[in-house]
Amino acid sequence: MGESSVFSRIISGDIPAEKVYEDDLCVVIEDRAPQAPTHLLIIPRKPLVNLSDAKSEDKALLGHLMWVAAELGRRLGLEGFRLVVNNGRSAGQTVFHLHVHLLAQKKMPEHSLAQ
Repeated sequence: MGESSVFSRIISGDIPAEKVYEDDLCVVIEDRAPQAPTHLLIIPRKPLVNLSDAKSEDKALLGHLMWVAAELGRRLGLEGFRLVVNNGRSAGQTVFHLHVHLLAQKKMPEHSLAQ
């Protein structure tokens, strides 16, 4: 993957960050520029650049990231939440280490996705 991302440095402990959740496959932190009252980043420890870099052997990891999102939703008592994955610069990806945004506690109408 070339240069180490900010997320890789958080995972390794080189950059301190308060972890909301962590296990052997991922860590979860709060977004430093939240777009909703609850805005978490679910980050796999495996340094995939983006979703398109995932291979067949990453299926279980990708499923685990979805399970972690659901578990956090349960633990936080969220009525609903949105998951977002930006894949590539043209889709708004700014940190090139796969991560899932969990956004909640903000009204997010479906039609706003196209704007």
